[in-house]
Amino acid sequence: MTSPVIISATAKHTATLIFFHGLGDTGHGWASSMAAVRSPHIKVICPTAPTMPVTLNTGFRMPSWFDLLSLDSTGPEDEEGIRKAADMVHSLIAEEVAAGISTKRIVLGGFSQGGALAMFSALTFPEPLAGIIALSSWLPLHKKFPAEAIGNKSTPLLQGHGDCDPMVPYRWGQMTASLLKQFMTQTEFKTYRGMMHTSCEEEMRDVKKFIEKVLKP
Repeated sequence: MTSPVIISATAKHTATLIFFHGLGDTGHGWASSMAAVRSPHIKVICPTAPTMPVTLNTGFRMPSWFDLLSLDSTGPEDEEGIRKAADMVHSLIAEEVAAGISTKRIVLGGFSQGGALAMFSALTFPEPLAGIIALSSWLPLHKKFPAEAIGNKSTPLLQGHGDCDPMVPYRWGQMTASLLKQFMTQTEFKTYRGMMHTSCEEEMRDVKKFIEKVLKP
C-alpha cells in the first residue's frame, strides 16, 4: 500500500480521524476536505487503497479497497477482499493506540466504497470507537448482520446520502440505514436533496458538527 496522507494535529494530538476514499481515488482526494472540518487536536489519516483489477469496471486496475463484483444489492461480493481490507483498518487503529490514542478517541469514516469499509471495519472491531461516518455508502456483506457485529453497536454513526446518486443508489443508503437501526443505538441518516455521487457544503457542515461532538478537545 502507498503511504497514507497524514495531516498532523496543530495542537496537542489527542484524537484521530481515519478517512477512506471511494473507488479509483487516492488519500489526497479527501485530505483537504477532512482537514477543513477537523479541530486542531485531531490528526487526520487518509490512506490510499491498493491498486487492483475491479470486476465491475471490466477488470480495469484502479485503487480499490476490495473487488466490486456487481451493482445489485443482492449480487455476489468479494468477501475475502472485504475481510482483508478490514484487517488493514484494524491495524491502522492499532498503530494509533500504540502511539497513545485510545480507541474511544478514533473516528472511522469514508466515502462510497470507503464508507462501506469504515462501517464494516467498525462493526467487526471489538473495542469502542468514538464515531463512524459513512457518506454515499452501503454496508458490505449486509446479509451477515447483525450476527457479524461484535462491537460499536452503541457508537454514534452519521450516514449521509444524496437522493440523486446514480452510482450508489439512494435506496441502498436507506436500506442500509434501516438495517443498522435494528442493532445500533445511535444512527443518523441524512438526505441531501439533488446531490449526486459526491459531497456538498451542507453535508460537510454536518460532518464537522458530528466530529466536534464525538471528538471534543
